[in-house]
Amino acid sequence: MANTKLAVVAMLVILLQASALCAAARHHAGGGTPGVMTISNFDRGEGDLPSECDGGYHSNRDMVAALSTRWYEGGRRCERMIRITSTHTGRTVEAKVVDECDSKHGCADDVVDTSLAVWKALGLNANADDAAPITWSDA
Repeated sequence: MANTKLAVVAMLVILLQASALCAAARHHAGGGTPGVMTISNFDRGEGDLPSECDGGYHSNRDMVAALSTRWYEGGRRCERMIRITSTHTGRTVEAKVVDECDSKHGCADDVVDTSLAVWKALGLNANADDAAPITWSDA
């Protein structure tokens, strides 16, 4: 009887470890929804509007993002963290959703608009690229 209990516990441990490894593999592989990352200025400046989520401005050194209208979901993702993975570098970061990239006013349906800090953390050159392919998911 003790051997049976020990075998069951061992199987549970193995299954939990396998589940954790699969989750880690999905995280490193990027997973998530394919999109295009663009760069935006979230700082107070000429012609810039405050963020939809909190009515404030954010430093471009902060890890912040705006989602296109369908992903923004009417503000349901406000102040939530998302995970962004560069398909070029394979790096992954988390950023807080602070704004909408309005698809009715020029933003494409598949955009994650981010601060300069996100680009740098992903190892991308914002000066050389207007857009970068990414995947993203809720964190």
